[in-house]
Amino acid sequence: MKIGLYPGSFDPITFGHLDIIERSARLFDKLYIGVLNNNAKHPMFTVEERAALIKEVTKHIPNVEVSFFSGLLAEYVDVIGADAIIRGLRAVTDFEYEIQIAQMNHELNSRVDTIYLTTSTEYAYLSSSIVKEIAMYHGEVTKFVPEAVAFKLKEKANKR
Repeated sequence: MKIGLYPGSFDPITFGHLDIIERSARLFDKLYIGVLNNNAKHPMFTVEERAALIKEVTKHIPNVEVSFFSGLLAEYVDVIGADAIIRGLRAVTDFEYEIQIAQMNHELNSRVDTIYLTTSTEYAYLSSSIVKEIAMYHGEVTKFVPEAVAFKLKEKANKR
């Protein structure tokens, strides 16, 4: 059984993330979505909220499992038995950062490789940070995120 891991903060999950998830799920027998609990960041959503949103918007993909982790990705791949890490690339600038991370992960755990999927062109401009900013100014985000996520973003924006 081939197991893939698509890690990220997913704060919040966007259509760009969902595109990578759906495409990755076709490549692996099992695909874990690893939601990073990074104490250095101040996310809009808790790790539990992010995992719940991802579960909701991926429930149509039978081989996807959502989990969350903290610590080193290179160690987490062994916890779940992943064969590969999947990363999405929007632009060349993403690759410059991602290649460093992939090389470091490989140095820490030579058993696992990183596979890159380029973002579909309709999502190349999309980022969670931009979506959060639009939501905070009460802009319309349904073009960028699934409906369940847009609803939660509006709730969060109204509380701030």
